[in-house]
Amino acid sequence: MSDQNIEVRTSQKAGYVMSLDGDLLEIPRSWALLPPGDAALSRRIKKDGPTWTVKEPKGRKMFSKGIYAPAERIEFLKKQLVGEREDPSYQKKLDAGRARREREQEVYKKEFWAAVVAYLDFHPDIDDLATDMANHITDHAIPVGSGTVARTKRIPIEKRAEAATIAWMRHQTTAYDHMVISREKGKRREVRKMLAKRSKQLLDSYRKGDVDLIKCPLYEVLCS
Repeated sequence: MSDQNIEVRTSQKAGYVMSLDGDLLEIPRSWALLPPGDAALSRRIKKDGPTWTVKEPKGRKMFSKGIYAPAERIEFLKKQLVGEREDPSYQKKLDAGRARREREQEVYKKEFWAAVVAYLDFHPDIDDLATDMANHITDHAIPVGSGTVARTKRIPIEKRAEAATIAWMRHQTTAYDHMVISREKGKRREVRKMLAKRSKQLLDSYRKGDVDLIKCPLYEVLCS
């Protein structure tokens, strides 16, 4: 097992971790734990394998607690990376990469915003509200690391725009965040499905221009 790149969980037994199948795994004596925080070093450690990545759930997300790998390899790659980082060309490469990612992010932000506006498709008399709403949704969903559906590339951008809109409305125009939902399997999904249906019905009224803005929770959010 120590010759593989795998994910593990922490264990209450000293010197051991637990596999995803629930088996206790003894940590090799020649291994050490590389704490999280240095993404470049972590990538090199994993690429050079073997490694055991320790992950723990927190809410609905998984967080890294570090990577177990041969101690000598960790120290060698750490010194190698320190040497590279002291080279002026390394910082230039980082700056160029950062600038490229910022340009790509700006392009994607505009594309995503346009996709949200197209999905909303409000009546011409209130299409300015679609612009405002798209701004709110884009600002919430687009940032790198936000973990929202807008950051995935596994579905078309049109579907991302729709899903992000419904998710934003769920938190902004419904009582979802304050609901007490039973732990029964599938119950939370059922509630989300019900709220999504209501949100889509509300959006349809905006598309038709048949909505009482004064009493509308969505309009209240957009005007706040």
